[in-house]
Amino acid sequence: MSGKSRVARQALPGSVEEFMACAYAMEVEAAERYAELADQMDTHHNREVAGLFAKLARIEGKHRDQILARMGWEHGPDAAVFRWETPEGPETTDYGELHYLMQPYHALRLAEHNERRAAEFFERFAAAPVPEDVRAAAREMAEEEREHVRLIQEWLARVPPPEPGWDEDMDPPAVAD
Repeated sequence: MSGKSRVARQALPGSVEEFMACAYAMEVEAAERYAELADQMDTHHNREVAGLFAKLARIEGKHRDQILARMGWEHGPDAAVFRWETPEGPETTDYGELHYLMQPYHALRLAEHNERRAAEFFERFAAAPVPEDVRAAAREMAEEEREHVRLIQEWLARVPPPEPGWDEDMDPPAVAD
């Protein structure tokens, strides 16, 4: 797992509504991706990591719902039409970071990395030449993401790091046509 950092660049929002639409899209994508990762880990019978990714999907779903409530939106903007300037959104795990034998430690490190990128993303808006209400919302969102980093670090402290050779499989899965 490379852990390479990519911060998505976006056009500067002119209003809190535009900014929160971006934040909403991030949370929708993060929830969907964690759910997909849970399914993939389940397919490989890695139930513990599948459960962890499913829990992360639920957490990101709560963040999505909090944005809806905060904005008074019955339905959020269509996140499917939102486009990042990088291949992945700031809070979305790249599929290339996965290994079918990964352990909870790895999943939490990915989540920590994603939350850091999300905080950096919002910090960029907080420092940008945008209306003050957008900067204030960005500061608040960045602080929430930093709190998520702290919580994941606490979680990580309770999870043992993997032993050497964790990724060795004497009978790896075969690709079938």
